[in-house]
Amino acid sequence: MSRFLFVVPPLTGHVNPTASVGGELLARGHEVAWVGHPGTLAPLLPDGARTFPAIDDVLEAGIRAKRERWLALRGMAVLKFFWEEFLIPLGHSMVPGVETAVRAFRPDVVVADQQALAGPVVARGAGLPWATSASTSAELVNPLRTMPKVDAWVRDLLHGFAGGDVRFSEELVLVYSSKALVAGEFGDEVAFVGPALAHRVERVGFPWERLTGGRRVLISLGTLNGPAGERFLGQALDAVAGLDVQAVVLAPPRPAPENVLVVPSVPQLALLPHLDAVVTHGGHNTVCEALAHGLPLVVAPIRDDQPTVAAQVVAAGAGVRLTYSRARAADIRSALRSVLDEPEYAAAAGSVRESFLAAGGAAAAADRLEKVVAG
Repeated sequence: MSRFLFVVPPLTGHVNPTASVGGELLARGHEVAWVGHPGTLAPLLPDGARTFPAIDDVLEAGIRAKRERWLALRGMAVLKFFWEEFLIPLGHSMVPGVETAVRAFRPDVVVADQQALAGPVVARGAGLPWATSASTSAELVNPLRTMPKVDAWVRDLLHGFAGGDVRFSEELVLVYSSKALVAGEFGDEVAFVGPALAHRVERVGFPWERLTGGRRVLISLGTLNGPAGERFLGQALDAVAGLDVQAVVLAPPRPAPENVLVVPSVPQLALLPHLDAVVTHGGHNTVCEALAHGLPLVVAPIRDDQPTVAAQVVAAGAGVRLTYSRARAADIRSALRSVLDEPEYAAAAGSVRESFLAAGGAAAAADRLEKVVAG
């Protein structure tokens, strides 16, 4: 049996796929550990999971504060802040903890989230093989390719921190999507395994008794957008008022129409089988989890990788894209009616679902990681 060490940032959407893949490796008898922020890891990992700290509560609070500032930015300032104020400093901060974890756990393979740059740096220094956990597929198609100067600036930052571009391993890149969504030519090291959903732990309660009959939709802007989502959420509430649907809205408490259930969090994987469509900002996890259940989408991307993910959904025919900053209630209502009433959207979502099933999920990811150990 082998040892696998997952290196993750303090972001739920980046931990979740590793929880699934790590759970599969544990079920096969391997030893598995995670290194990151213990407070973020604990509710997402299996009971008794072994963890090492690389981020303390003070640093995690600082990261959350930076995310709030980042959400207020627009244009190129978003990218500049993301790299100079978040990603590179996070990498520097995590290196000592990751080094300690490697010495204590003695992994055979390091599996690093693409935003946990300390993982590849420490693995290379220790002479260990490392794989990438690609929590979003957007960077695989290099969205900066049309801006060569910006692309070169990012690569210079990476060279200054790590001596090269360590976002993707030359040995193995686990992509939690499929070629039904991600167009392009890729090397053999890129493994499209589909969403990793098995072995996931959801410790969030839900008022199941309040679900009504008929069609249901989830409206969610993810875990990181906070006040930046208030205008869109208000329009979305107006959009579903009077529609023959029940909407589950992920938000703090607020006045809502009778057909709307507002909750602060949801056990998303448990809830998705009870839904007919999802309205989302285009977070990679939410989009792929919805499509894994054959659900069509209304996507209103805000920033970061979300426009690329939204474009993938539209190209697959599985949803309608809205302009987040300008979408009004009438636009959201029209898009929602389209994905609910026009069968081609559900059919396309079903085709993506089949591609995900064929990709293999957590089991396929574990197979590929075992091959890294075998050489």
